[in-house]
Amino acid sequence: MRRVLDLFLKYIAIDSKSDENSLSHPSTAGQTDVAALLLTQLGEFGAREITYDAEHCYVYASIPATPGYEDAAVLGLIAHMDTSPAVSGKDVKAQIVSNYDGKDVLLNPALDIVFPVQEFPEILQLKGQDIVFTDGTTLLGADDKAGVAEIMTLVAYLNEHPEIPHGKIRVAFTPDEEIGAGADFFDVKHFGADFAYTVDGGALGEIEHETFNAASGRLLVKGRSVHPGSAKDKMINAILVGMEFHDLLPVEQNPMYTEGYEGFFHLDKLEGDVESATLEYIIRDHDRQKFEEKKALFLKCAEFINCKYGANIAEAKVEDSYYNMKEAIAPHFHLVENACKVMEALDITPHILPVRGGTDGARLSYMGLPCPNLCTGGANFHSRFEYISIQSMEKTVEILLGLVKTYSTFSK
Repeated sequence: MRRVLDLFLKYIAIDSKSDENSLSHPSTAGQTDVAALLLTQLGEFGAREITYDAEHCYVYASIPATPGYEDAAVLGLIAHMDTSPAVSGKDVKAQIVSNYDGKDVLLNPALDIVFPVQEFPEILQLKGQDIVFTDGTTLLGADDKAGVAEIMTLVAYLNEHPEIPHGKIRVAFTPDEEIGAGADFFDVKHFGADFAYTVDGGALGEIEHETFNAASGRLLVKGRSVHPGSAKDKMINAILVGMEFHDLLPVEQNPMYTEGYEGFFHLDKLEGDVESATLEYIIRDHDRQKFEEKKALFLKCAEFINCKYGANIAEAKVEDSYYNMKEAIAPHFHLVENACKVMEALDITPHILPVRGGTDGARLSYMGLPCPNLCTGGANFHSRFEYISIQSMEKTVEILLGLVKTYSTFSK
């Protein structure tokens, strides 16, 4: 299973962050570089039915069923190739801290960048393990290149161990998940799985079958620039109006103050000047009714701004991204139950959590492919302080192998 580290290090060496402002599919060329490497490796690892959607950068492949198991259900495994644009993923300088001692880690002596245990105490659970960090100047890319490496390690392992019985396995690698477009051109029919797992979660043992209901919100503010020396009763400062709009939203529903099933309004981007300003939000809630109320409040706040400053000063737009996959997973809850059983057999404590982020599985579940999310072993995603345990990656491969064995006796 040590292969998983070698593959992971190869993948994170490729800068494949997605770009929400791009109009191309995929949004960045680096993702095609990852796809090209995966296509080569899939051939080397004995995969079959390898196909590439060159127009949209989706990689699909099969591990054929072992003789006698052709009638077993087809299990799918999915991970995404892009990394978050929130922090640079270029020139990732990975470093391994062996037998982690539970203390602060000096990531970058030259820049005096330290990983502070006090701020990220969850890492203490990994004391004694081997941890992969960066040098503190980039993200690591475990989200989701750890998932890619874990699936690819499984592909290679099954090819090397034909004695392991299993039904047909389908694997897929998607682009642009980090900007919410990972399922846009996913061909569910071509994929042909009866159900699947995304391998895109966090700490070892996490299983997620509930996501936020998600929407994007945008506010465009039209201001009026007048010389500040004679601006009284004439100037409308678009930036200040945008800030006033933001202050109308519930302060306690800022993601900095929420956890678990609590939803939020997240101001993700603000740019502009006196004449015009743009505020971009992500709106999230697990509860569908509360989600609809949040969207309505967003629009109502814009109406208030227009009543105060004049018609058409503020233009608000809300667009749904995906919905809570809980209802789509419920008829196939064996996916969650079997993941728990496999973990328990490996002495891993399952943790069923709601996803406080996006996953391809949320949309795929509503596209007819039931698809809960599994752990990768990583933490602090989208951060310069991202890290992952090598032992957790290896254990995740064992989880995937356990699921393959479990579903070898699951009929279509």
